[in-house]
Amino acid sequence: MLSIYAIDHIVLRVSSLERMTRFYCEVLGCVKEREVEDIGLVQLRAGASLIDLVSVDGELGKPGGIAPGHEGRNLDHFCLTVSGVSEQELCAYLISQSIDCSGMSTRYGARGFGRSLYLNDPEGNTVELKLTV
Repeated sequence: MLSIYAIDHIVLRVSSLERMTRFYCEVLGCVKEREVEDIGLVQLRAGASLIDLVSVDGELGKPGGIAPGHEGRNLDHFCLTVSGVSEQELCAYLISQSIDCSGMSTRYGARGFGRSLYLNDPEGNTVELKLTV
């Protein structure tokens, strides 16, 4: 039987690699680790995991059909654990980035209950930010 350790990576099909890379790096603090332009792939380091961005027009993204939008999405949401910051500091930072912080609530996840909120990236994907316990 398999024993899952952690999420290794997620893959988001995106319309704008540049805009999405900027959001995940500049707003959420990911680091661009690798880019393979000829297949439309940018890999971002998110702690011990990766967020892969693939262009809907690229070799990897084309088989998925049209870009996500109002008629459909890539996924419901994914959750990133945030450490080294208090709830107040996180909210102040997000507000400085024009992101609403009113949805902070206690939710259950892989590490048990904790405070988190949902936000949308520039292409409408829902990202949950959860504070470490």
